[in-house]
Amino acid sequence: MWAAAPLLLPLLLLLLLPLARLRRRGAARLEPAGRAVLITGCDSGFGHLLALRLHRLGFTVFAGCLCPGGDGARRLQREAGGAGRLRVLRLDVTRARDVRAAKELVLSHLPERGFWGLVNNAGISTFGETGWLPMETYEKFADVNLLGSIRTTLAFLPLLRKYKGRIVFMSSIIAYFTLGNGIYSMTKAAIEKFCDALRLEMKKFGVQVCIIQPGNYARSTKIQPPLSAEEIWSELSEEEKAVYNKEYVQERANFFNSILSEGSPNGNEVVDAMVDALTSPAPKARYMVAKLKEKVLVFVCALFPTVVMDSVLSYALSK
Repeated sequence: MWAAAPLLLPLLLLLLLPLARLRRRGAARLEPAGRAVLITGCDSGFGHLLALRLHRLGFTVFAGCLCPGGDGARRLQREAGGAGRLRVLRLDVTRARDVRAAKELVLSHLPERGFWGLVNNAGISTFGETGWLPMETYEKFADVNLLGSIRTTLAFLPLLRKYKGRIVFMSSIIAYFTLGNGIYSMTKAAIEKFCDALRLEMKKFGVQVCIIQPGNYARSTKIQPPLSAEEIWSELSEEEKAVYNKEYVQERANFFNSILSEGSPNGNEVVDAMVDALTSPAPKARYMVAKLKEKVLVFVCALFPTVVMDSVLSYALSK
């Protein structure tokens, strides 16, 4: 029986997919009015776009910003037209005090249908080979990209269980492979596993957990600005400078910056997926929003032996 399992699994998937599509088409979409959503990382990028989109749809939006007095937060309030359904609040996801204050604010301004969604969008990125980055940088990335999402999730779980809401996490296709930014890949791979556990555990409460996996949208966000070789070199320890010369660092910087320049400028493609995760009667567990070549790379990484993926990535890095 078990010998036939590899053949039966694809057949089972082919049978179930049409049923899932019918279910998604047949049920009514969510009514946003009177429901609250908290989004982290709304200063710019996807969080900023999502806050405005949800506000236009009729949600009550709590837009968490690292700098509530900054240009991004002020622009968000201006673009929302000063309506009372969008509130900008200070939210540094690495600070438990900020998370507690955000929860108190949400509780004191809940609309009639309660708390519907938490979108863990805040994140940071950088470029650098493993030995180039100090331990403090690893700690900071883990605190923002991984522990920050967990911190906000744990705080709002009681409300989400009460109202049978949604939790949306921002991951990346970089969770599957890395091209010079292993520190970012590490945190995204970890958040994927956290979501997998949470999704299964929350089913019994009627809470649905979704993961958004964008491809290269560097031109749509401010998460990763270009880095010059001089900036990278100046941060290297003396031990690393003894191993790598400036020419190599320049090559790596050119390679990574060229990838950033190829990123899609249309962040609304990702926001569309986030909105579907929050409003669809049958949301997907994962939304991969990426170019075909990026999806192929993920496919190769998931299904082929590691030696194959290593060869593909090594070839890309050599170019």
